[in-house]
Amino acid sequence: MAFLLSFLGAVWKAPTGRFSLVLLALFLVAAILGPLVAPHDPMLRNYGPDHKLLRLAGPSWDHWLGTTLMGRDIASQMLHGARPALLVGGLTAFGTVAIGMNIGLVAGYFGGRTDDVLMRITDMFLGLPFLPFIIIVLSLTGRSLTTIVVAMTLVMWRSTARVIRAQVLSLREMPFVAAARITGASDLAIVYREIAPNVLPLALVNAAFALAWAIITEASIGFLGFGDPNSITWGSILYDAYASQTMYRAPWWVVPPGIAIMVLVSAVYFVGRAYEEVLNPRLRGI
Repeated sequence: MAFLLSFLGAVWKAPTGRFSLVLLALFLVAAILGPLVAPHDPMLRNYGPDHKLLRLAGPSWDHWLGTTLMGRDIASQMLHGARPALLVGGLTAFGTVAIGMNIGLVAGYFGGRTDDVLMRITDMFLGLPFLPFIIIVLSLTGRSLTTIVVAMTLVMWRSTARVIRAQVLSLREMPFVAAARITGASDLAIVYREIAPNVLPLALVNAAFALAWAIITEASIGFLGFGDPNSITWGSILYDAYASQTMYRAPWWVVPPGIAIMVLVSAVYFVGRAYEEVLNPRLRGI
């Protein structure tokens, strides 16, 4: 908890980081409270006073962002879509860092054959095409948010593992590691009590970028029609608009989810960038 507060405090010092944290807080509130405060049922067809279906109705007081071809309220769908985006992104980022950090720590510290085996496995996963692999997994195992998280985590840990390994290769030669060996500390104790805290800031930066990539990928999967059919996501909103062949006549249908994805991903990226600048001040001039 103390490290998380330290992370947030470091990001808050940067103007872009402060603004991004505020945006993330707003998205988090929308994800938590959105389904509770949504003005309409996102799957309910809405009818006008003349009892006609409100097909592609423009924004109004009753429907802030208009309606879809099926008369469904877009604002309500947007509020419901915030939760899957952050949930899938957050779980994927956590899984990516958990796997990548552990593999990087073990490979970098022990070296030798252990390093060779783990890095060859990493290279095999680096060779997997990202989006096609996820689509194949979803086709074979079923389309659900859980499956999406697992499929993305399976291919996103690879870069984190390599970055952490490179850092550990230098840290294992530091005097504090040698001092720990002299005191009789075991290898696992050195890895997780001495080295791991020193690579955790780097892991958090990778977690922020993994979160951004996961949000983009989840939206891409939904747009391609491979998302969870039981969940409303921003990607599925775009898919419905595209499939209806009426998206050019209803910009209020496609613009809100596109802006939401762009703003959320940008906020996550700038949080990671702000913390990266804290770790490496030379990046501020780039």
